[in-house]
Amino acid sequence: MQNIQATPTSKKQASVNQLAQPLIERLLQQADALQLGISKHEAGCTVIDAGIVHAGSAEAGRLIAEICMGGLGHVSLQPDDRFAGWHEAIAVTSSQPVLACLASQYAGWALSHEKFFSLGSGPARALAQREELFKELDYIDSADSTCIVLETDKVPPVQVIEKIVRDTKVAAENLTVILTPTTSIAGVVQIVGRVLEVALHKAHTLHFPLQNIVSGSGLAVLPPVARDFMTAMGRTNDAILFGGDVSLQVRGDDESAARLALNLPSSASKDYGKTFAEVFKFYEMDFYKIDPMLFSPAKVTVTNVDTGNVFESGYLNADLVNVSFS
Repeated sequence: MQNIQATPTSKKQASVNQLAQPLIERLLQQADALQLGISKHEAGCTVIDAGIVHAGSAEAGRLIAEICMGGLGHVSLQPDDRFAGWHEAIAVTSSQPVLACLASQYAGWALSHEKFFSLGSGPARALAQREELFKELDYIDSADSTCIVLETDKVPPVQVIEKIVRDTKVAAENLTVILTPTTSIAGVVQIVGRVLEVALHKAHTLHFPLQNIVSGSGLAVLPPVARDFMTAMGRTNDAILFGGDVSLQVRGDDESAARLALNLPSSASKDYGKTFAEVFKFYEMDFYKIDPMLFSPAKVTVTNVDTGNVFESGYLNADLVNVSFS
């Protein structure tokens, strides 16, 4: 039976925290096989090292991606014949993509203390409610235990853990913190596993009514793991920008569906045409100077389930995938 949680408006919605818990337990139970490190933080929480000291694995990254989606998405690794030389892909599907991607998977919680900084994703965000986005989603979750995923190569200081505990109102011993460096295989898989989330976030930015998004799926080419952060960040972004293909099923009028399809792909951005690393360097390493419209999948198919009409836009860019990955 699916866990549900009532919001203040009395709508019953899935609990991303309760649905993610079995996946977290599986990650802990299979830590050795998945090449993960499990330790107890001095603040009392459990820390899962998925690529800092311990190697991690692609399967760990796949499970972490499903944890990020609050148990409301399915992530798989599969063969990919779309690009010469790069033959693995990450496939993502969800029948509740708004909750899975925006209420859980989106890395929207900024956590920092002195020299430490990371963006938190996963079901803990829905407990903390630190982002304005949750008011728009009209979603509040509750749970006795939770998990947060941090894309970092450093263990968070006590002050950051204390903040998470304070904001989620979950006891430290019931908090799990998963660390996934961008330069690890688990990090690469869980980042590229955001191909559908990137599309949902872009749809939100374009002011498409989120309640009209019924379901979604995505496929993105899996890049090779890079040793340095800049290259790794570039490749994981490019895997989606140039090698990501997303399908959305929506309701409403055809004009809105067609407009969404037209504006959703990365090629609709003024900054499209160079690898992400090149764009990042062009803007002097200032992430916020980059056109936000760039962060989207390469190709999009939008199906209006009310009319049966299908709208496609964008294209896969093998040349830029090769430049980025080689």
